[in-house]
Parts: sequence; structure tokens; C-alpha cells
Amino acid sequence: MKLPCELRQAVTTPFSETLKNATWADHESAEGESYLAELMGGRLSEHEYGEMVSQHYFAYIALDGLSRQLADHPVAGRFVFPELYRERALERDLATIYGPSWRSRIAPSKATRTLVARIHQMADWPSGYIAHHYTRYLGDLSGGQFIRMELQKIYGYGTGGGVDFYIFDGLGSLPRFKNEYRARLDELELDDRERQRMIREVKLAYQLNTEVLAELLHVVKTAA
Repeated sequence: MKLPCELRQAVTTPFSETLKNATWADHESAEGESYLAELMGGRLSEHEYGEMVSQHYFAYIALDGLSRQLADHPVAGRFVFPELYRERALERDLATIYGPSWRSRIAPSKATRTLVARIHQMADWPSGYIAHHYTRYLGDLSGGQFIRMELQKIYGYGTGGGVDFYIFDGLGSLPRFKNEYRARLDELELDDRERQRMIREVKLAYQLNTEVLAELLHVVKTAA
């Protein structure tokens, strides 16, 4: 007996494609956040850009710390890539933006603290860790590359600080790496319930990251 067309598609569609399609609206909402529009339009000062870098720093301390914690896990460990760790790159960027005393200039916002707390909760849920890893890093390797080029034009940054967060020289070909990453998503042995749970977590991750940007925009407008 032949399956209906929509069921055949559900069976044959790679999970990476299902995940992308199910969360695309959330992805676009995050990218359309007004803070990024202000940033890409060249309407923010270097220090106002540094506010976003600061919040990234705290989020990636949490995410990369969890990666190290789960490196030996049989499922989550497949998505641990030391070449992706961003802490050192963000430290160079913050030193370029704020100078050697940058640590005294930064603090996590309320929205960032919420995001970090959620990331920490993923320590006992491999699919949840992958959801947050996917949300951040696939974005950095895709639209983040366009952001990097625009920031270099706006602020005059080169390599060595300012936009190092977006530079992934250790990965080699970014398209090849992203294809390998998607292949690993497709190889995950998840039942439908776990897939849906992971999709919901990606949606939540986009929401939490969008709230970080919304709070940054409020700070910028309040200071104006």
C-alpha cells in the first residue's frame, strides 16, 4: 500500500531540512530584530556595538563550557568542535573595542542571564544542547559572515580584534563544514516525539536570543 504524498515526504525529508523549515520564521524574526537593523545601518557607536559583543561573551562562555562538559557524550559529543569555541575571539574583540580594562566594562543583561540559565539546563538533555548549538553556530557560519563584512566596513576592523568572533579559519571550507554538520543532524536517532521536542527548543533558543537583542535596543534608545 502506498503512503499518501505528505507522509512519504515526512519519512524521506532529512531532519536537518525539517528543522530548518520548522524554525525558519523564528530565525527570520531574530534576524529582523531592530537592534541589528540599527547596527547594520551604521547608526550605532563602536561601544554600542560592544554591548552586543559583551552579551555574546557570556552566552558563549556558557555554551562552550557545556560543549567541554559533554565532549565524551556519545550523542552530544558528535556536535562538539573545539574549532568553534568563541571565548578567545570574543576576548580579542572586547579588548579592541573597550581597551585592556574591558572586563570591568561588561555585565550580562537580564535577557542574557535567562539565556545562560537555559543553556546550563541542557547539561542533562543532549538534544537540547544540540538545539542551542545549532541555533548559534549555524547562524554564525551563515548570516554571521555577512554581518562580519558589514562591520568591517562600518568600523574599519581587520583581523586581530573587533570581528574575530565571526572568523572561523580553523574550519577550512565553511560550506563543507555546514554540510557535515547537517549530515550529523540527519544521523540523529530520534523518535518523532524527541524531534518535536528539539524543534521546540530551537524555537525557544531563537526567542531567547531575540530577547537579548531587544533588550540591547532598549538600552541604546534609553541612552540616546
